[in-house]
Amino acid sequence: MTTAPASPPTAPADEVVLSPRFWVPLGVLLLAVACLGLRPLWGGAVWLALGTAVMGLFLLLQTALLRLRFTPEALLVARRDTVIRRFPYDAWIGWRVWWPALPVLFYFREENSLHLLPMLFDARALREQLEHRLPPPTAAPRNPA
Repeated sequence: MTTAPASPPTAPADEVVLSPRFWVPLGVLLLAVACLGLRPLWGGAVWLALGTAVMGLFLLLQTALLRLRFTPEALLVARRDTVIRRFPYDAWIGWRVWWPALPVLFYFREENSLHLLPMLFDARALREQLEHRLPPPTAAPRNPA
């Protein structure tokens, strides 16, 4: 008697999981290699390169492990299938993707805290989900004269 292979659990239809993007961690690792070119000019370049490489490897690991999941009520940060942080939309004040042409950072603010995340996921899908689930970010009012 044979059994069919178990299929992986699927997300509900109203939940979206962003796919990982490895560009930022790979860019940080490339920057670490470029720091080595400063060795003739500065003796501390090796330490700078080492620190930058450690950060790049850390981001690479986080990109492989973490996922952003959009549900109807909240943005979830999950490590594999375990939710480690929950950010309800009704507590959000605003959000922004910095440098949209080359998205590197994602910023959002809740009522009691600020969050700044490296762009370890699909930036286009992130923007689409944020615009769908939250009102678009508004510019701060200028000095009313």
